[in-house]
Amino acid sequence: MVRPGEVNLMTSGRGIAHSEVSTRNRAALHGVQLWVVLPQGSADLTREFQHHEPDADAPAPGVTARTFVGRLGDAVSPLHTQTPLLGSEIVLQPGVTWETAVDPGFEHGVLVDTGYVDFDGVRLDNATLGVRDAGLGHLRLHNPTDAPARIMLLGGTPFDEGIVMWWNFIGRSHDEIKRLRAEWNEAPDDRFGRVLGYRGPTARLAAPPLPDLRLKPRFRRGRAG
Repeated sequence: MVRPGEVNLMTSGRGIAHSEVSTRNRAALHGVQLWVVLPQGSADLTREFQHHEPDADAPAPGVTARTFVGRLGDAVSPLHTQTPLLGSEIVLQPGVTWETAVDPGFEHGVLVDTGYVDFDGVRLDNATLGVRDAGLGHLRLHNPTDAPARIMLLGGTPFDEGIVMWWNFIGRSHDEIKRLRAEWNEAPDDRFGRVLGYRGPTARLAAPPLPDLRLKPRFRRGRAG
């Protein structure tokens, strides 16, 4: 179970099968799902699952934070990751301006859930992700409205490896994606395990056919292949 304010961290590693279902008294789920690429040296890790219920703290007047991954101020999450990361739910009360120190080695992003925020002077809503490159030691957030604003403050070290992402697979080349697709469709239990107790309408989703072209690795913004 994952409830409001909590986090489930699933590491696929070499491969994992999973399902996501709501409880009987809920027709819809509201949350944030984030994907983080493992570095090539950790791509074949044994699959793992972690759960954390972060406490809410008040890093400044009018600001509430729940840090579920990494560290923000004095709040530290016990979840371990393969690359340095930051993830924190921030609630800004109406009219509040908050400046916070951050790791200058991280890139940072602001994802708005409810309301509006000004991120270093740029207005963001829930259709726009604000991003700042590494090298900055502080960030400035302002809620210009008369209602609370809730955001996700995200961060991590720049990821310079090229990846190929297709369907639910992440690899380093077209041929690797082709192999993963075949292993998922042809020998799923041996390679990816199974979800015990799942009672959904479909036992397993088959990976669709590959497109009639070669998939190329992509890199983060500003990095050429």
